[in-house]
Amino acid sequence: MARFSILSKTSSPAREQATDTPAEKPVSGEDDKQSAPLFSTDEAIAEPEDEQDLSAPSLDLLDAKLRVHNKLIDELDLSMLDKLDETEMRRQVRRLVTEIVREERIPMNQAEVAQFADSVYDEMTGLGPLEPLLADPSISDILINGAAQVYVERGGELELSEARFRDNAHLRRIVGRIVSAVGRRVDESQPLVDARLLDGSRVNAAIEPVAIDGPLVSIRKFSKKPLTLEKLISFKAMPEEVAAFLHNAVKCRVTTLISGGTGSGKTTLLNALSAAISHKERLITIEDAAELQLQQPHVARMETRPPNLEGKGEIRQRELVKNALRMRPDRVILGEVRSEEAFDMLQAMNTGHEGSMATIHANNPREAISRLEQMVAMGGLRISGEAVRGQISSAIGIIIQAQRLSDGSRRITHVTEVTGMEGDIIQMQDIFTFDRLRTDEDGTVVGEFRASGLRPKCLDDMQRRGVHLPLEYFDPSTPLLSVP
Repeated sequence: MARFSILSKTSSPAREQATDTPAEKPVSGEDDKQSAPLFSTDEAIAEPEDEQDLSAPSLDLLDAKLRVHNKLIDELDLSMLDKLDETEMRRQVRRLVTEIVREERIPMNQAEVAQFADSVYDEMTGLGPLEPLLADPSISDILINGAAQVYVERGGELELSEARFRDNAHLRRIVGRIVSAVGRRVDESQPLVDARLLDGSRVNAAIEPVAIDGPLVSIRKFSKKPLTLEKLISFKAMPEEVAAFLHNAVKCRVTTLISGGTGSGKTTLLNALSAAISHKERLITIEDAAELQLQQPHVARMETRPPNLEGKGEIRQRELVKNALRMRPDRVILGEVRSEEAFDMLQAMNTGHEGSMATIHANNPREAISRLEQMVAMGGLRISGEAVRGQISSAIGIIIQAQRLSDGSRRITHVTEVTGMEGDIIQMQDIFTFDRLRTDEDGTVVGEFRASGLRPKCLDDMQRRGVHLPLEYFDPSTPLLSVP
């Protein structure tokens, strides 16, 4: 009986092997020393001890898997994948993997080869060449510019990966698999899409005709263990004094707006600050693509919906904010304010939902206020600018500015308090700032965190709630932390 094969008719010529670039090892040891928690909440949160994941593949094995997968892409007839049952497909893949492992001289015994082939098969039926990159904990971003160019970010620096797709059609296939899993679609009539992976990682894709040289895909990976304020302190994103002030401000229901650019760490900071919220409170989150990882048991999550093929059925953030107010929330948390839902958010913050949180794209706290005014105007409401600013000044308590610096590090550059109105101008005062002093020859940004010397108005309310912070936190005479 003739043997059925999914190999292409002509055997591929010998290819030059890509030079192996050793991946950076993830930073370890930050949890080696156990100590009493720096921040306390209404209920203690038990954080499991870090254990070595014996099942996690090593970086060398990931590199080998990537090379084998790239060879399989060249040798497999991808058009036959959907016509094979799982048993036959797995058998063919195992045979090919065994041959490639022998050619590559990868040191594996028979059992390891079988396990390796099964993992490669899982990748092929999953997200293909992206699977090794998604499994690499040292990678924070995956940026795909067409089938032949995949960049990754490690430690704040971009580098070209060895991963590649066979052609743009293969990449389109993977993109379609991602977006269909969350009930969304991408095609010529709707070439832009926001989606998420099962682990919460955020995905943005643009295909032809918007993307000229092939599909453009950006994947923002999220840690399986959300970063805490203690870890952000260890990364020198902020000093302990700033973290303690922000933690207690959120705990005492000071409404917080986190501002920053793309990739500055806004969502990470929001997740970390959410640990200060009592477990007795009901939280409702509203996002375009669900990615928040709050640490409370009572969280109701809602996500927007794009229009269907007929252009109907779209559900925007504004409708979700209005509906959230009927769901008895203690706090409303918006993943990102970007349009006319800003007015409904301000209304919620002014009507018994103090302590709500949101993120916004802006370069500094003053611009964040201006953007909120512009978003309210997008709703077409007949309301004066002075009235809008009055709503903002009474709703927002603290603005936190996050920034990604030129050396790839992320810092909290401003903690600014909104103090009220003077005339028709919103008054603000910086509580803490990060002063950039210079940039060394190796590109490292040198700076220091320093208090402004102004006493926050919200301290009075915090003291009435039983929170007392040392006045030394706000002493401007010495820096709180020097970086590096």
